[in-house]
Formats: sequence, C-alpha cells, structure tokens
Amino acid sequence: MIDLASFARETGVKYFMISYTDLFGAQRAKLVPAQAIADMQENGAGFAGFATWLDLTPAHPDMLAVPDASSVIQLPWKKDVAWVASNCVMSDGEGLPQAPRNLLARLIAEAAEMDLEVKTGVEPEFFLLTPEGTQISDPADNAVKPCYDQQAVMRRYDVIAEICDYMLDLGWEPYQNDHEDANGQFEMNWKYDGAMSTADKHSFFKFMVKSVAEKHGLRATFMPKPIMGLTGNGCHAHISVWNTKTGKNAFADDTKELGLSDAGRTFLGGIMKHASALAVITNPTVNSYKRINAPRTTSGATWAPNTVTWTGNNRTHMVRVPGPGRFELRLPDGAVNPYLLQAVIIAAGLSGMRSKADPGPRHDIDMYAEGYKVKDAPRLPLNLLDAIRAYDADEGLKTAMGTEFSSAYLKLKAQEWNTYTSHLTQWERDTTLDI
Repeated sequence: MIDLASFARETGVKYFMISYTDLFGAQRAKLVPAQAIADMQENGAGFAGFATWLDLTPAHPDMLAVPDASSVIQLPWKKDVAWVASNCVMSDGEGLPQAPRNLLARLIAEAAEMDLEVKTGVEPEFFLLTPEGTQISDPADNAVKPCYDQQAVMRRYDVIAEICDYMLDLGWEPYQNDHEDANGQFEMNWKYDGAMSTADKHSFFKFMVKSVAEKHGLRATFMPKPIMGLTGNGCHAHISVWNTKTGKNAFADDTKELGLSDAGRTFLGGIMKHASALAVITNPTVNSYKRINAPRTTSGATWAPNTVTWTGNNRTHMVRVPGPGRFELRLPDGAVNPYLLQAVIIAAGLSGMRSKADPGPRHDIDMYAEGYKVKDAPRLPLNLLDAIRAYDADEGLKTAMGTEFSSAYLKLKAQEWNTYTSHLTQWERDTTLDI
C-alpha cells in the first residue's frame, strides 16, 4: 500500500485533497497539509454528511472520508497538491452503504466472486463556455456541422493539449481528442480500465478539465443540454467483462452473432431489462431529459437514444456492438455520477447474467428516421419524475444496488424534482401571464 506521507516527501506535495463524491455527483474535499496526512490515511478526514447530498441528518455522527492511497494523483497543473479518492465511513466504524464509491466497491467484489472483472472506458463530452456560462467561448465556432472541425479544435489547442499532456504524464494512455457535434463541444478519450480505476479517472478528469478551463479564462460544463438546439453532452460507456482466472475476455466469441458471447448477451440482457430504471442514474437531472428526448438539432441528429433498443455498429440505438467482445451504452450523459455509472452497469449486467436475460431482438434500422417501425421496445423516461418512478418500480435493480442506497437516492431525487416543479419559469410567464 502507498504511504501518503512518503509520497509527499518523494514528490514535494504540500497538501492533499481528500475527496469523495456524493449521491448527486458533486465532489467534496478537505485540503490537508502533508504533515497531517499519516493520521488522515489511517482514520480519515471528518465531514458533516448532511451538508452534502447524502441522506443524513444534522444529528448523525461525523462521516469520515478514508483515503484510498492507490488512487492518489499529484495535480499536474499544481504540483504542490495531490488528489486522493476516499471511501466514506461513519465515525462508529461502519461503512456508509449509500456512498457511491462504497457501493461500487461492493459490486466489484460481487463480480469477483463470479470470477469476473468489469472493464470500461468512458467518453465524457463537455462544452467550453464564457466564464458566466451563457455562451460558447469561441464566436467563430458557428458551423452547421461542426463535428471534427479542424480550425475550431486548433483555436482551443492550448486547453485541449494541456489536458492531454497531463493525461499522458499520468499514464492514462489518451489516444484521441476532437471537436464534437455541437459548437463549442469537445471529447477526449483515454484507455479503458477496471471499473473503479475508470470511475476515479472520470472523477479526476472532470475536476481537471474544469480547472484547466478556468486557468484559461473559460468555463467547462458537462451539463447534459446546456444550449438548446445543439447536441447535448453524452458520456458513452464501452463495456467488456473479463474472466479473472483465464485472463480472457468473457464477452468475446467469434462463433456468435457480432462476436458477443452467450455471457455477453445475458449481461446485455440485464442492461436492456433494467434500462428504463437505470436511466435515473445514467441521466440524473431534470436537464438530462432535454438530451435523450430532444428534437432534431442544428447538426441534423441528437446522437442520443430515446428507445430501449440495441444494434450492431449503428449509433442511433441505446446500445451498439461496434466490435467483438464489447458493447457501447450510449444512454449516460455528462451529469452522470462516475461511481454510480459503473455501479449500475455492473448491477444490471450481473442481474442479467444470473437470470440468463435475453436482450431481445436486434434492430439495425436508423432509429432517428424509422424508429416508429419498432413497436415492441419501451420508450425511455420522458422526464426525471418518470425515471424516478421506473427505478422505484424495479425491485430487482433496487435490490442489486442496495436498499439503503436506493432509498436515499430516490428520496433526494424526489426532493430535487419537487424543487424543480415549484420553480416559476419565464416560459410560464410568457405563455400564461395574459390568459
């Protein structure tokens, strides 16, 4: 195990950010001087859990964030500081089951009991906006079809290259960066990894992108639909499962349809079976449903699903199988909690494997043009309330994710929806004031 005090001496780190992610995906941290890190590594840093998005009260005892030293990252843009992901433990010594990283660790252990390791890669998209967050930062980025725009990506070279350089230095093996389908939108990709490592990297990536953007006088957002009429921010996940005894891809079978093994089909079957329910986790905000149920964008397509279907190498469906031994879940958006994303993939997939779930018929049509022809596939939730209700009705997924987590998450998401519905909007004034 890495000794954080020794790490500080060897690297010149003066402070550690002991960080955890709450149920709504917000990253919380305490800045701890290196001289105090030995005690914190053993006992954790104290937090009032109620002050963040966890289902705790002011009467609860302190919550301790215990650093997982294996996740430590020295900030490439501020070498005096290191970030370290943490697991949440109550001060009575009990782990907090609702805490996202704890939940993911439990589900990874369940997969390990089946001699399986889930590996994933994520594709988080983001916009670079002006500091107040209301406009695209590059006024020249106005093409109707801006995807892969060579000039536009080079005008943001300083930001994108700095982030990519940091990922190279960290050993993440980034392999491509591009301007995405919306004006002002970008995507950066790095190599897939085990579910926990991917979740930690995903969390740090969001922190890093926002920090570097601020350094350059810009504002980065992963909000699902920050600008109406433009393509929203997705966070596609590529999923494979590996046998820990043989070291082989358990999803790969060249003799099967699309090179997806029987085990892979049942894992996919679990994703398809629970899709409407898992949407409240993969698409966790009110704004999320302006992406997956959006009208045609100025570029010609939303690139987001609205129906529970799967296919081969076809980007108009919720799941595509682009090659043997893996598949891509296109449902998640930029607001997804990095740890809950991995957790719900594993929970739904293992559920499918245990029940031998059938993913249903494969559809290869253009869902944007001919989706009306598919009569037997469920529609994804139309809004956050529908997603909350779908999750609440799915007893199998709720149990797989854990009763304490599910109760806490549903409670806080219902509160969020109620807050939204009590908000008076300008649209209501514009359409109703003179009635």
